[in-house]
Amino acid sequence: MALVFRTVAQFAGISLSLLGWVLSCLTNYLPQWKNLNLDLNEMENWTMGLWQACVIREEVGRQCKDFDSFLALPAELRIARILMFLSNGLGLLGLLVSSFGLDCLRIGETRQGHKKGLLILGGILFWAAGVAALAPVSWVAYETVQEFWDETVPEIVPRWEFGDALFLGWFAGFSLLLGGGLLDCAACFSQAAPAPGHHAVAETRYHCEHRQMNKAHRKI
Repeated sequence: MALVFRTVAQFAGISLSLLGWVLSCLTNYLPQWKNLNLDLNEMENWTMGLWQACVIREEVGRQCKDFDSFLALPAELRIARILMFLSNGLGLLGLLVSSFGLDCLRIGETRQGHKKGLLILGGILFWAAGVAALAPVSWVAYETVQEFWDETVPEIVPRWEFGDALFLGWFAGFSLLLGGGLLDCAACFSQAAPAPGHHAVAETRYHCEHRQMNKAHRKI
């Protein structure tokens, strides 16, 4: 039963972590972190991401412009760039490390302690990647809420609202956290027993070496 749970937890953990990493990469580059709808011109919508701002007009479609200066960006967007890159890098490293710790991969199966350590390390990396993804998304959402309800801004001024990328980033972060947790839980269960053939090969090798040593002592 423990072996079945271990296998299922490994598969679910690596799948959720892979999904979270892919979604975090998409969140990093999507320009829909913030949306702005103009009441005076309903056919024109604005979106803003970490790298560019876009305007969507019904007549001409989407037009985007990259931000010219990193230092000119608001603080939350500057930090968000760094943290999202960190999340993407940690997620990729976690995928590489935890893959070598899976039971289905026969590489290093004779060193179960090393595979367990790789699995735990991969889970920790996924946790760090999840936190690094959730932090900037939540910060941008918080600043958006503060600006939306700012009483010092006249009501006639359009307000930025949540974009689709924020919800995608939250889902990515929680997927990374859950996937890393499942991998670490799987590592806590007993290791899968080696195949019977391995015992037979090891026993045969031992007897052969023992016979050779006896023959050498007899010659002496």
